[in-house]
Amino acid sequence: MGEREDLLETLDKHRGFLRYTVRGLDDEQAARRTTASELCLGGLIKHVAGVEERWMRFATGGAEAMRSEPVDWEGQFRMDGETLAALLERYEEVARRTDALVRELDLDLAHPLPEAPWFPPGAKWSVRRVLLHVIAETAQHSGHADIIRESLDGQKTMG
Repeated sequence: MGEREDLLETLDKHRGFLRYTVRGLDDEQAARRTTASELCLGGLIKHVAGVEERWMRFATGGAEAMRSEPVDWEGQFRMDGETLAALLERYEEVARRTDALVRELDLDLAHPLPEAPWFPPGAKWSVRRVLLHVIAETAQHSGHADIIRESLDGQKTMG
């Protein structure tokens, strides 16, 4: 197996954990906050899909492409009238587009990062580094989802 396949397999594994965490839930359960945070399961699906989509725009066109669509920073973690099924469908569409891009993009292609306090000035990320970030983001939020699900009804993704 090559590097691309390794990256895609790892990303898909963590996507799968996140999708598995919401199995069997209705929209009300997916929208419920079970911890002190603002996070809900549907909101995490929505957020992770948006993050993956934005970073893949960066991978193909740099910081300007990443900022080409506005982000609802607060609403991205909530279900505002969306259904869990629609959020999962969108996540699948984003995943298909990402997977196709990973199969064709030069993993060494790099763009300067957007200006932000959390990025070093003048830093660049390659497509490879973007994918590693998306994998880490997906894995982190999969863990958040597992805590929320366990608080909701005792179900766990693992264990």
